[in-house]
Parts: sequence; C-alpha cells; structure tokens
Amino acid sequence: MSWLAAARPKTLPAAATPVIVGTACARACGGIAWGPALAALGGALALQIGANFANDVYDAEHGADGADRIGPLRAVAAGLISPAAMKRAMVIAFAVAMAFGVYLASVAGWPVVAIGLASIAAAIAYTGGPWPLGYHGLGDVFVFAFFGVVAVCGTAFVQLGHVPMLAVWASVPVGALSTAILVVNNVRDRASDTRAGKRTLAVRFGRNAGIVEYALLVGLAYAVPLVLAPGHALRLLPLATLPLAVLRVRGLARAATGPEHDALLAATAQLLLLHGALFAAGLAFG
Repeated sequence: MSWLAAARPKTLPAAATPVIVGTACARACGGIAWGPALAALGGALALQIGANFANDVYDAEHGADGADRIGPLRAVAAGLISPAAMKRAMVIAFAVAMAFGVYLASVAGWPVVAIGLASIAAAIAYTGGPWPLGYHGLGDVFVFAFFGVVAVCGTAFVQLGHVPMLAVWASVPVGALSTAILVVNNVRDRASDTRAGKRTLAVRFGRNAGIVEYALLVGLAYAVPLVLAPGHALRLLPLATLPLAVLRVRGLARAATGPEHDALLAATAQLLLLHGALFAAGLAFG
C-alpha cells in the first residue's frame, strides 16, 4: 500500500488526458496510429509515476513534508520507504518510460528522444537538483508546459509526423487544468512549504492569489473550446462540465482543512479527465 500511495494514482489523469486529447487531434488531422498512441500513453503514465516518486524523495530531503504537513502521508518522510529504495523506483519508472520512448523514436525520429530526455530532466528538476523548479515558483510553468503543450503536441506528433495547430490549441485546456491540480496542492501546503523554503506562487502571493489563479486556469480551459467551436459545434462538449468547474472553484475558496483540499485535488483531477474526454470526442468527431 505504501508504494501505491507513493505512485499517487489520483494524479494519473494528468498523464492520460493529454494523450487522449492528442490522439483526438491526430484523428482530426489525418488519422490515429494506435501503436504510437498506446506507447505514448504508457510512457506518459511511467513519467508521471517517476515524477511522483522523485517528488516524494526530494521533498523529504528538503524537509517539505514535515510534521506540520496537512496533506496525505508521504512515504519517505514518514519512514515507510527508504530514500534509496524510492530513488531506485524512480529510476525504474523512468527506464520504463524510456523503453516506450525507444519505440516512439523508431517511429517518429530524434525529436522524440529530445522530448523524452527533457521530460525526465524536468520531472527530476521539479523538486530535485541544485535549483529545484518547484522551490522557485516555476512549478506551474513546468506543469503547463509538460502536461499540456509537450504531452498533447508530442502525442499528435508521434502519430502524424508533425504538430498541427489544432494540437497546440488543444494543449491549452489540458495544461490549464493540470496546473489547477498543482494549485490545489500548493494552496493546501502553504504552511509547510513556507517553512521548507519552497516558494510556490501560493507562498509568494498568498492563499487568495492561489484561488484567483485556480479560477483563471479553469476559465481558460473553457475559453479555448469556444475559440475552436465555429463550424465545429461538438467542440463545445466540454461546456457540459462547467457546473462542476464552478463547484470546484467555490470548493477551493471554502476549503479549510487538509481532507477538504485533498478531496478537491481529486475532484480537479476528475474534472480534467471529464473535460478532456469530452473535448477529445468533440475534436475527433466534430
């Protein structure tokens, strides 16, 4: 159970959704290549799990998961898994991702190698290394870029051999809602992050700023389908989840305890998956 918790299954929609949306873009712009699509999904899930393992061990080493943390128990900080074992698991997860990458490189060429290496480096540098991104307020940019733009466009690229502009547009809602998941985490962990010197945007600018950022990201996710809708009415399908999105924004504004934030984090991941599935359907068939 400790390993399952460390893998953070509730975050896996952030890995699967961009692949689903990117594959829908591929269908709309030429056709689905199922081998690369499934390999992209496997690689994305492995990267996400590896990033979660890295976050667990490096946050523990930086003291960000101390006794004052109000979020879920972290395996290394709690002494359930040793740092060495977690680092080995991280390497294994990234090796699995690289194995999928080797196949994808054989299909789509050297750009896949660059994408894969950059993704692994960013996953480690998020909380590890001499200048961890997450500790300098760059986590939001990292998540938007790699779980939005890179993941959606990369998935389309390995199937089409190029990146259509539709994939670039479609990556924005995915990146926005993936970043919203991080914002919930950062708002929840403001106290422990402040003590550990983790200068997230919620730490730098306060809880209210985090709520505003969350609302803007959610709003952006619904603005893009409107931009893409003329002549393609099915691309408005994500708007069916707008009432859920409003509830999520209100929920963050009202959340006061760790469990309330944890429930909202899972609910935001659910919103990402639902929005992404409907968006993908509209892109593929609209």
